[in-house]
Amino acid sequence: MRAADDPGIAAFKAQYGLPESTWSCHTAVVAGYAIEGHVPMEAIEDLLATRPDIDGIALPAMPAGSPGMPGVKAGPFEILAVKDGTTSLFGLY
Repeated sequence: MRAADDPGIAAFKAQYGLPESTWSCHTAVVAGYAIEGHVPMEAIEDLLATRPDIDGIALPAMPAGSPGMPGVKAGPFEILAVKDGTTSLFGLY
């Protein structure tokens, strides 16, 4: 079964505070932080180095040129910080 086919995936994402507007095709939990989507490794490294008081980070959708996606990167990716179901800018990568 693929995760996208898992009827519990929405509950799993909600458990980690990810609002539906941030959802993508991949969800991971690293060191207690939710990582949603094709987030660049540099953003994950910054998250783990700074350990901010947030629930996780996200790159919504599947933008071209993001890690694992074909196409040309059109500009820096806006990585969102997620805290209690709300988002703010985590950084540009």
